[in-house]
Amino acid sequence: MKIFVTIVFSLLTCTSAVAQFAPQAGVAGSDAISATDKRFVAWATTCDLERGWVDIADKSKGQTTLGNKAAALGKRDGSLVSLGDSGVATVTFPGKLYNGPGPDFAVFENGFTNPANPEEAFLEFAFVEVSSDGINFVRFPASCHIDTPQIPGSGVYANARKVNNLAGKYIAGYGTPFDLEELKGTPGLDVNSVSHVRIVDVIGTVTGNGSLDNEGKVINDPYPTPFPSGGFDLDAVGAIHIPGWWPQSVNDIQEQQVSISPNPASDYVHLSVKNEGVLTIIDAIGRVVYKKNSTAQVVTVDLRNFHKGVYYLTFVNRQGEICTSSFSKY
Repeated sequence: MKIFVTIVFSLLTCTSAVAQFAPQAGVAGSDAISATDKRFVAWATTCDLERGWVDIADKSKGQTTLGNKAAALGKRDGSLVSLGDSGVATVTFPGKLYNGPGPDFAVFENGFTNPANPEEAFLEFAFVEVSSDGINFVRFPASCHIDTPQIPGSGVYANARKVNNLAGKYIAGYGTPFDLEELKGTPGLDVNSVSHVRIVDVIGTVTGNGSLDNEGKVINDPYPTPFPSGGFDLDAVGAIHIPGWWPQSVNDIQEQQVSISPNPASDYVHLSVKNEGVLTIIDAIGRVVYKKNSTAQVVTVDLRNFHKGVYYLTFVNRQGEICTSSFSKY
């Protein structure tokens, strides 16, 4: 009997060790969601960014610099903000997410396929957390069964079947889905009123400062990536379930939705808005200096306390379509 029990236990242990999850986008059985999927009702409209390190083991190299928080807004468009080792991006939407049928939102990165094997891709991962109050966050339980030697910063690919609940699992243009049903019943979290989604870069080293998955295993992803674009590259976060919002087409904007006058401006600038959406103005070093939910035809912004220089305007409409422009303050 003891021998039989030992054999059964060994089989179960082996089964767990080789557990597989959904495959890469484009492979049968994948749960990747295309950025053009009409289930998306909105996209992130605000983003708070905490830059991570080019190399967390050598902080003298500084933090990543590619992109800014505006790159995470609107639908997936290939513009990126690199989080760096341990970097964090926290996004919100036009409304709160709720636990609907199937996935409730998806996170987009810029991974790319191994030309020799569609099952593999160059992937950089991040944990995903949600909150009902913007203060207390709950992390989706993530699994990473990549047991190869350390994945270097380039030239080595990973198999998505060995990864679950980590953003960045899928190649560019395909979002990693997250289902709030998995977190149902978690104390302090209302899965029908999620106000914030937080993306936390995984530190992929298999020694030292490495991140651990939900099973206590070290997560193996490219490390080090000592570049201005190091770490997880956030492209977009798309919402599927927001109360009162229904799936619509996510076609590109056909015409400019915001016009600016005068430009350059001194004391005031007038923004003519054609549709409902969120206006954000960012200064030259990436700080949000103005943000407004707008339904007005003309929005007047007081620039008297603004420093002289160039400012970047982002407008995200109800469908998550993004329009960008700029103006100067003199």
